[in-house]
Amino acid sequence: MMNRQALETEQKALEINLNDSIYGTFAEIGAGQEVARHFFQVGAAAGTIAKTMSAYDKVVSDKIYGPEVHGRYVCESRIYKMLDHDYDLMNNRLRQERPDTNFFVFADTIAAINYHRTIKGNGWLGLRFQLQPDEEPNDIVLHVNMHDRDNQLQQQAIGILGVNLIHACYHYSDDPKVLLQSLVESLQGRVSIDMVRISGPNFEDLDNRLLSLWLVQYGLTKVAMFGPDKRNVHASEFLYKKHVMVVRGSYRPATLVNIDMLKKGFEQFRNEKDVDGRKSFLLTEITLDNLCSTGELDEQDFLDRAEVLSFLGQTVVISNCEQYKNLIEYLADYKAQNIGLVIGVRELLELISETYYNNQDGRLLEAFGAIFTRHVRFYVYPAFQEGSEELITAQ
Repeated sequence: MMNRQALETEQKALEINLNDSIYGTFAEIGAGQEVARHFFQVGAAAGTIAKTMSAYDKVVSDKIYGPEVHGRYVCESRIYKMLDHDYDLMNNRLRQERPDTNFFVFADTIAAINYHRTIKGNGWLGLRFQLQPDEEPNDIVLHVNMHDRDNQLQQQAIGILGVNLIHACYHYSDDPKVLLQSLVESLQGRVSIDMVRISGPNFEDLDNRLLSLWLVQYGLTKVAMFGPDKRNVHASEFLYKKHVMVVRGSYRPATLVNIDMLKKGFEQFRNEKDVDGRKSFLLTEITLDNLCSTGELDEQDFLDRAEVLSFLGQTVVISNCEQYKNLIEYLADYKAQNIGLVIGVRELLELISETYYNNQDGRLLEAFGAIFTRHVRFYVYPAFQEGSEELITAQ
């Protein structure tokens, strides 16, 4: 992690307020207006804030930003509509009066924990920001899960995260690793960030797949994903109530066995009676432990593996889930209808043995139950017995 001194939230907000070259709009939906509040409270906000707004009513929100096809308001498409609308508005209204100012728009759409705790708390945050007045703006968009079990604490966490985001983009844009790590300052254990996407003229040389890697490497999340188009994606945007198969491997390189596991496993999964093939997705998973198996994590080695999987048209999961149950729990949060896990027969034997020896204190059934649930199936790939031609199968 970083060796530099972390700043308090109020100090970060004040630094932004005292920077005469930065001016922007805050648009917040859900969890109050906690981000803008910090900038008002520390003073000198007139130098930073052009406008704050909060379109809570769905009809009003749709009139401003347009409707969502799927009817969900806490989603990726909403955050981009908010950034588009409010940045264009600000640029059209104020550019002539402020030709030397770096404009920004901060937006968030949040669903905080509810009274019955049927909603755990998550949201999308985005910042469209200039680093030079005569340049096109950059975008950073992220998804956050909140872990406080209280609505007010979650609102507070969003306020801190929003301040961290704005401060980081204007102070650490030349070092994306530091930018990412600074997002969770003063928030350790309270939030996890499982998707970040950065684009714009100041980040043309940044491979966004490294952002997914760093999120997992630096402990901001246990799971991150990117698609075959090399674009970072979030499970809520394409896996919600779908059928999901995951094939874990090193893919260094992707061997014929790997390809056979992908092809045959997914084919069998899609043919299950309770699986809708049209709503099924295949994910290839590389664990952090696997990436570090030869010592230090090699980013180029990671990108080489990612390139091969992109060529094969695969969506890639980077995870710090040594145990399958952690990955299963993550996918279950997005109401995956069925989960298929392709596993080698030797790995299955190791999994069963490890689960048995680690849970001889009366929790054995509970431990197996966390893995072998009714909506999870293992598809076991056979292997030859060492030193013979005898084939080991699940049977």
